[in-house]
Amino acid sequence: MKTLAPEIRPETAADAAAVEALHEFAFGPGRFARTAFRLRERVPYDPHLSLVAMVGPRLAGSIRLSPIRIGATPALLLGPLAVDPDHGRRGLGSALVRLSLAAARERGHELVLLVGDAAYYGRLGFHHVPPTRVRLPGPVDTHRVLIAELVAGAAARAEGLVAPVRSA
Repeated sequence: MKTLAPEIRPETAADAAAVEALHEFAFGPGRFARTAFRLRERVPYDPHLSLVAMVGPRLAGSIRLSPIRIGATPALLLGPLAVDPDHGRRGLGSALVRLSLAAARERGHELVLLVGDAAYYGRLGFHHVPPTRVRLPGPVDTHRVLIAELVAGAAARAEGLVAPVRSA
């Protein structure tokens, strides 16, 4: 049986229910208590940078980027990244990250922050950021706070408390 190649495209409003179902399956109800989730509450994800991977009519993965500030420095928060287990271990998550970072760079963004696994995200350009430079407004394993520079030297300007950027 031939496997269909995923189509990666911007997320639309029509994808919302399927994306939410994937997040529920991947992260469960405990996701609402996590600091990274709390930062994304009531903050619209950027539709130009948030992608879905479709295999035929089925959602195979998604990634969202939301606006934040690190102190006074504008940045993006990556997450959640989720891949349906039926499509896991095929590079789909990495492809979603790479494409969303490329789109963010093209739109003039300089930094992306996330809370995640350094071994996985390190190969995608993320590195640990010291808790003395970047602080999140809730409990978090500081070894999992990672940052990617989309513009060389941008991380040197990022210092302080991470806060959401809500639309006016």
